[in-house]
Amino acid sequence: MRRSILSALVVGAASLALAACSSGSGDDSGDGGASSTASSAPQLSGTLTVWVDETRIDSFKPLAKEYQEKTGVTVKLVQKASGDIRADFVKQVPTGQGPDVIIGAHDWTGQFVTNGVVQPIQLGDKKSDFEPVSVSAFTYDGSVYGLPYATENIALVRNNKLASDTPDTFDDLVTQGQGVVAKDSTVKYPVLIQQGAEGDAYHLYPLQTSFGAPVFKQNTDGSYTNEIAMGGDNGHKFAEYLQKLGKEKVLNVDIDGQKAHDAFIKGQSPYMVTGPWYVNDFKKANMDVTVLPVPSAGGEKSLPFVGVQGAFISAKTQNAILANDFVVNFLGSEAVQTELYKSGGRSPALTSALDKVDDPILKQFAAAAGTAPMPSIPEMDSVWQFWGKTEVQIISGKASDPDKAWDTMVSNIQKAIDG
Repeated sequence: MRRSILSALVVGAASLALAACSSGSGDDSGDGGASSTASSAPQLSGTLTVWVDETRIDSFKPLAKEYQEKTGVTVKLVQKASGDIRADFVKQVPTGQGPDVIIGAHDWTGQFVTNGVVQPIQLGDKKSDFEPVSVSAFTYDGSVYGLPYATENIALVRNNKLASDTPDTFDDLVTQGQGVVAKDSTVKYPVLIQQGAEGDAYHLYPLQTSFGAPVFKQNTDGSYTNEIAMGGDNGHKFAEYLQKLGKEKVLNVDIDGQKAHDAFIKGQSPYMVTGPWYVNDFKKANMDVTVLPVPSAGGEKSLPFVGVQGAFISAKTQNAILANDFVVNFLGSEAVQTELYKSGGRSPALTSALDKVDDPILKQFAAAAGTAPMPSIPEMDSVWQFWGKTEVQIISGKASDPDKAWDTMVSNIQKAIDG
């Protein structure tokens, strides 16, 4: 069902208001048949406080003004530092000092739910209007806790000036890239995958999943368990492959995100594994690029993490009706999701808005997305501190036995999870 900001229905808003009255039990409802806003509903009044970080504030300023003009509701948009917003929300909501709504990433969900600071959102029939991975990203223990508005994932970006076709396997891609390096003195790298001193497991994850070594096991509905799945033989094969790429100088821990970005724009590599956040830079540099799925290295399909942006409603909000209308009806509308896509450069989570995306590069990124959102379970916080650092040790050669290093990493993660 296509929804527009301009097509508000009194009935939809009224049904929303009735559902939202039960917010004290955490069962607020955004009716799937509701329209994009409740601009003609006289019961909407008051002030809505929304927290946004500096990376999203410019996209939300015009939307806050637009919602305020259409409904009469005062939207107080508060900019919070990206490094603080998540922790501040967890601390302040129980005291009653937090916002009504917070805009953020889906992988905050687990922490928010276990701390009791957010409430479920009932999407009803509207649930099927969104890309399935975007809804599953905000799903925890069977309930949806966030309204998705954008998705993002990494993929393989090809400089068409240096390569016109791409092999089906990562090994063949490396061989092709090495051939380009050998023929052109201005090309230095067969492929760029950012790492840095602390490593970057996120950008290596497509290769890891191609070895059948996902970070956690998943249930049949796609939700994550807390059982580590990247150990054992498949994990060893991936660790050994990292060692191989390190020895061949395909991976270099000195190449961080900025260096990879700069080298690719300078034409120093035919390929880069990256996300849509650099699309505008590629355009400014007049690069002719094609976005493709990352080829498999281990025989199975390469599956990058899918990141989803969205809105959470505070469990302690005193403005449940306003919060639900703003989040479900307004941010969940086709027109608003399209506006956020244009200003933020991320693929819309709403299928009808995604279908209208006319940027070929972003469409290619969306096509390269997998079906696995980044885990939002609290246990994921125990993974990052060991994952990237271990990969750096293997790539750099500091860990001479990759299998042993990988086993130690898995053991340390398990101990951290167990507390």
